[in-house]
Amino acid sequence: MLKSKSDVFPVIAYPTRRALLVMLAAQALPINALADNFTMSRPAVSKHIKVLNECGLIEIKDAGRERYCSLNQAGFQEVTNWIAYFDSFLERKIQ
Repeated sequence: MLKSKSDVFPVIAYPTRRALLVMLAAQALPINALADNFTMSRPAVSKHIKVLNECGLIEIKDAGRERYCSLNQAGFQEVTNWIAYFDSFLERKIQ
């Protein structure tokens, strides 16, 4: 289920959020496992995870007592389109 979608670019501007996305690119992880990678408090990491979820970049699924985060491919479409535009622009400039 897609939550309220906000502008993805301010969301990925935070290094912590980008680091979370990189970790989730390898595999789905429980929130606690993600939080273990940071020196900030678990509630602070949880807030970053909440923003990523609300933006649609990740999904959170309950599995027993754990809440697993995984990337949501559809959430990256805005970024993909933006990069594709500039890839096309740069290719035209080089030719």
